[in-house]
Parts: sequence; C-alpha cells; structure tokens
Amino acid sequence: MAPKTAYDDAAVPKKGGGDGKHLRRTQARLQQIRSQFIQSPRGSKLKDKVCIITGVGSLKGIGRAAALLYAHEGAKHLYLIDFDPTNLPDLKATIEKKYPDVKVTTLQADAADETAIEGVCQQALKEEGRLDVFFANAGIATIKHFAKTSGDQFMKTMRVNALSCFLALKHASAAMTQENAAIGKVSGGSIIMTASVAGIRSGAGSTDYSASKAAVNSMAQTTAYQLQRTGIRVNTLCPGLIETGMTSDTFEYARSRGTDGKIGQLNPLGRYGIAEEIAQVALFLASDDSSYINGQAIAIDGGLTASSPVVPGRSA
Repeated sequence: MAPKTAYDDAAVPKKGGGDGKHLRRTQARLQQIRSQFIQSPRGSKLKDKVCIITGVGSLKGIGRAAALLYAHEGAKHLYLIDFDPTNLPDLKATIEKKYPDVKVTTLQADAADETAIEGVCQQALKEEGRLDVFFANAGIATIKHFAKTSGDQFMKTMRVNALSCFLALKHASAAMTQENAAIGKVSGGSIIMTASVAGIRSGAGSTDYSASKAAVNSMAQTTAYQLQRTGIRVNTLCPGLIETGMTSDTFEYARSRGTDGKIGQLNPLGRYGIAEEIAQVALFLASDDSSYINGQAIAIDGGLTASSPVVPGRSA
C-alpha cells in the first residue's frame, strides 16, 4: 500500500473535528505571517519614493497594512487618505514613532472627489517635486441581490469603487509625467488599484460590486496602453476573501455559529487571507521589483480563480 500523503488528507474536506484541526493550522499560519510582517528587517525597496494611499482608515485594512509596509521599506513621504478620519491620527503616530525618517501627511477626503485627488497629487509635487506611487485602495462592499439594488445604490458603488480609481489614474499620471526637477527628467511611476476576484469571475460579490471591480480591471488595461512610453505602470490587486473591516460581518457571523473553520474553504489553500498578505503584493507593484509588470490584474485569492468548480477529491 502506498504511504499516506498530505494530499490524501486535503483531498476531501473532513467533517466535525477536521474543521477544528484545519482552523488551528490556519490560525498558526496567519500568526506566522503577521510575525514576519512585524519583525522582518527594515528594507529599502521604496527608498526616496513619494506615495499616496487611499482607504487607510480600517484598523484591519489593506490600506493601513500597505502604509506601514511602505514606511518599513523606506518611503520618503506618505500621503494617507480616508473618508473617515477616526483612525488617521493613530496611523500617523504609529508610523512616525517607528519610522521617524518617514514623512506622513494624513488627509480626510473622499477618494471619489476630483478636487481632493487632484489637490493631493499637486501637493506631492509642490512639497517633494515628484510622485512615484499612487495606491488607489478606497472601496465599499455591498451584499444585496441585484433585484433589490436601487439605481442610486448601483451608482454609489460605481462612484466609490470605480470613479475613485479613474481619478487616481487621471491625476496621478499627470503628476508622474511632469519633469522631476531633482533628476532632470520624467520619473514615471506605479499606479496600483484595488479591484477584486469579483471583477474577474462571478460568485464573489454582488452585481454592483462586481461590476465596479470589473471596471477597475478594465481601466488598468486601457490606461496601460494610453500611458505607453511614459514609464508609468498600471496594475490591479484582486483579493479574494480577506479579513478586513469591510468583511468583518462575514467573519463575526461565522464565528458566532462556530463555523469559522470553513471560512475560505473554496480555494485550494482552504483559508481566508489577511491584509498583510495583500500589502506585500502592493509593495511589489510599487517597487522596481515589478518594473516590467504592466496592465495586469493580479489575483491574491489562495488559488480560487485558478479553476472552474470541482468536487474535492474527484478532479483528474
């Protein structure tokens, strides 16, 4: 008889105690990831770069995790924006205490307000003479069936999720194509937008949410060509199920029912993700490590979009 392998255990989901064992493994793995995020030696991937990030307000959010990681990797100046100002002072203080060499400017603003977004891009140019990275991360999620979604709600979702990215593209690219006085040439830059696996495949979000995220992915493709030969790269992040403030209701409901071991069970890793895992890809796209990646929608979903639906243990 052939020896039993880890694949044999994973092929068919276990009932009862199997969920508890898997949950413990998931929790241990996520704790390891968080520890690495906090304890890793300081780097220089973003040395001297000027960065704007929207949607930084959630204490468990992707924007906050990215801001901390950008500071850890040597960003020169971070402009951090959120519609809700509640947690902005804490984020600013946290970064300045740990990374006193990093300048931090926080702004309470609507990421879909053109005046605000044009203003922060111009502020970066005025204060630093350049803009290197714009991470358009602001967004909202909805859960209603399309038949119960009003036209006003559809347009609100498109405004927050898609218009905010359009404005980031428009004004960040204008700033990035201005000649940098410090280096005597156009510096280019990286524009990163948070989309979703819901913008790639159906089944991961409501109709209005999915449509807005598909629009973000489409804008990355079209603008990558419209910005050709400028040195500006445009890419999107497409997270799967990530534990953030926006998804807290899903996690709290599962935990209240004792089914948290099943959260994220549909992807090959069999687990959900955390903001720090998305932030690492946002760092990659902001840095010169990704200098030849452009116009791409990068799924960060544990493998969810890698396959059509299959019955566990029955695939070829």
